[in-house]
Amino acid sequence: METFFATLVSASLIVTWFGAGEATPERIALLYPSCSNGLRYEASAASNAMTLETAELKPFGRAETGWRVYAAQAGATIGTACAPDTKRFASQLAKWQSRHRIKPTGAMSEPTLAALKQVWQGARPFIAAFAEGSCPAPAADHDLADAKPREGWLGKQTELDADALKALRKMVAAARAEDRRIARDKQMLTIVSAYRSPEYDAARCAGGKCNGIAKAKCSAHRTGTAVDLYVGAAPGFSPVSSDDKNRLHQTKTPTYRWLVANAARFGFVNYVFEPWHWEWAGDEVQLAAKPRIGTALPGRAH
Repeated sequence: METFFATLVSASLIVTWFGAGEATPERIALLYPSCSNGLRYEASAASNAMTLETAELKPFGRAETGWRVYAAQAGATIGTACAPDTKRFASQLAKWQSRHRIKPTGAMSEPTLAALKQVWQGARPFIAAFAEGSCPAPAADHDLADAKPREGWLGKQTELDADALKALRKMVAAARAEDRRIARDKQMLTIVSAYRSPEYDAARCAGGKCNGIAKAKCSAHRTGTAVDLYVGAAPGFSPVSSDDKNRLHQTKTPTYRWLVANAARFGFVNYVFEPWHWEWAGDEVQLAAKPRIGTALPGRAH
């Protein structure tokens, strides 16, 4: 886990270096001139360019086409800012595959994406508790704090674990200070949803307003440390729509890219299937945890 978060923190240096400017391929090339170098991984890069858009995959149990929606997180995890269709990305992926006992081809594959998912899911405290065989207990009222109306998406009233809320405020302030594109839109990183009681979720799902029965039985939002943040939305979609078009749009926003590179600094980890969903683990717990590669973890619990 130390390696996982160290990679994310190092990625934050890239965002800091770019500052308010856009992370264009040309600017990335100044830091990573070797993104397109190396004949050894030419075939792997070509394969990644194709599968990025066409591979039929089910990493989280639902059929998806391509893995571009996971490309930003994959790059951060393997330690590269290069685009997913470059030779440098393939080279870094091969090294990561080798460390995780996967044939080091440098090409994204179903086993590789499954291993990446294990790392991502293993970083979530909710999944760690879930894997122990029981649903985490709901947050106690005295542990919750009210967010300010301006902190809620469109003024929505929400509450969150008090320590998680403090960490979130620090993270939002840093994001707005470090990237003026985020600062320009006051709705960016506002809270769409935070603590939800099991009773509220059950009633909500009974009315058909959630994505599946698992959400009603055990949602990460019951812990008070899970928060859905506004990271943008595709035209015509809710900011928490799991439609693939919306998810892909969100992963391309400066806000999401900043979170991928920097959220670990503040103790937050992403449920990668949902670009908007982040969980606070607390720095010490987060850095002490170890990824459990090869352990079966639930795919869509959130």
